Amino acid sequence: MARIIDGKEISAAFKERVKAQVEELKSKGITPGLAVIIVEGDPASRIYVNNKKKACEQLGIYSEEHALPNDVTQEELLALISSLNNRSDINGILCQLPLPPHLDEEKVINSISPNKDVDAFHPMNVGRIMIGNFDFLPCTPAGIMEMLRYCDIDVEGKHCVVIGRSNIVGKPMAMLMLHKNATVTICHSKTRNLKEITRTADILVAAVGKANFVTADMVKPGTVVIDVGMNRLEDGKITGDVDFKAVEPISSAITPVPGGVGPMTIAVLMQNTVTAARRQNGFI
Repeated sequence: MARIIDGKEISAAFKERVKAQVEELKSKGITPGLAVIIVEGDPASRIYVNNKKKACEQLGIYSEEHALPNDVTQEELLALISSLNNRSDINGILCQLPLPPHLDEEKVINSISPNKDVDAFHPMNVGRIMIGNFDFLPCTPAGIMEMLRYCDIDVEGKHCVVIGRSNIVGKPMAMLMLHKNATVTICHSKTRNLKEITRTADILVAAVGKANFVTADMVKPGTVVIDVGMNRLEDGKITGDVDFKAVEPISSAITPVPGGVGPMTIAVLMQNTVTAARRQNGFI
């Protein structure tokens, strides 16, 4: 029977540390502030934004939402970001992705000040992650690393296989594991002999966005399995990229969906916002 890596439990402990940092800043007259931009139209995005607002309320972080209509222009969106970049009471800026097709995501990400880029998507922050000299870490990969640390799962010397090469999860996940002295393989849609590669993993991270993609025959006994997927089935239920029922009995530890990686993603966003506030006010 695998150990269930409980993201709710781990995120609660993590957020207590963040809350203490918020209270310390408030004692100095500083309230960390997060601005979230959402272009309406994607139901999943609305859920994510609401969860982020709720987390801010719990931790005492000031938050404001900028909900824009689906037909907002590129110029209007960039003008909003520019105004937020110039506000001293806003320490972090997040633009919820995906954006409608008529908006250029790359230009939007690049327009956010690197000092306020709490998603760590700006090319400057991505480059700093590559060399290991970073201010912010991407929320989902950093959350996964925190979960492994909390569970005393050491990645040093392990073979970590990441399925998925997105800029949001796959690539930064590989870099963070590499920084901790893991041997890392990234697999993707063009990978040959995928099953043979995944069966060599000591730690397997699934981030492909396909329900139940990872099956039992892709996992060697004793593997730690991290499921980043969040897929809605026809019956409305949420499931991950891993066939949990089949894989759980042969893994040594596994994250559930929901209740696994998701809560830690938001917890790290809160930490990034507080880190931004501390840096902008000269406390780091």
